[in-house]
Amino acid sequence: MSPSIPPERGFQLRYTPSPSGFSADFYRHCAGGELRFQRCSACRTWRHPPRVTCGRCSSEEWAWEASSGRGTLFSWTVTHQALAPGFAEDVPYAIVVVELAEGLRLVSGLRGIAPEDLELGMPLVVEFVPVSDAIALHCFRRA
Repeated sequence: MSPSIPPERGFQLRYTPSPSGFSADFYRHCAGGELRFQRCSACRTWRHPPRVTCGRCSSEEWAWEASSGRGTLFSWTVTHQALAPGFAEDVPYAIVVVELAEGLRLVSGLRGIAPEDLELGMPLVVEFVPVSDAIALHCFRRA
């Protein structure tokens, strides 16, 4: 049984993201320890990935609002073959889709949960892994 990102080894950064625009804002909030998403000021719809206009009402008025960071496991896929050499020691590992309490779905990684232990609907909570002062990556663990 090997966890996706074993807690004893911690998180090993292989590639540094270079976000820009709204994505940079999203990762900056993560660096501050908050999972924030855009929310339409007109119809109150949450949205991700971030963008200028609301997909529901086309309003351009929005704000970044804090998420609870809690959700459930909606779906996942398990990688059994490293597609890049830096990931070879971690296979198999799972990439998950988490359905957040706010209704958004977020693709993320896991910490401390082996792929064979995943269960549909499993309660999860967000954690942040600092990459720099301006960027942190989100991942999830058991709630």
